[in-house]
Amino acid sequence: QVQLVESGGGLVQAGGSLRLSCAASGRTFSSYNWGWFRQAPGKEREFVAAISGTFGVIRYADSVKGRFTISRDNAESTVYLQMNSLKSEDTAVYYCAAATPRALPSLNFATYEYWGQGTQVTVSS
Repeated sequence: QVQLVESGGGLVQAGGSLRLSCAASGRTFSSYNWGWFRQAPGKEREFVAAISGTFGVIRYADSVKGRFTISRDNAESTVYLQMNSLKSEDTAVYYCAAATPRALPSLNFATYEYWGQGTQVTVSS
């Protein structure tokens, strides 16, 4: 059974940092594409960052570029999201997701097959 489990969320002051982790189990994910998405109350789920499995191509939402870093550890089937210089508008539930391998990682959440349960990130101003 495939499982994605996020961790690392919490409460942080504006300007602070958090590191989210997403551990996968149940199959081999080394070639899969990974994405991080977030959803704030009353808003639609939005793309944050993604990384492809084969070539490590990375894409970021403009709102997080320069502040967030996505990375992966294939040996551990884990993907990370380092979040620096956090702002109140980053407050949301953050989800990791995995998709079958493609050359470029998708920004569209509908293309991801596997999802974690989400972890809350709250940034106080």
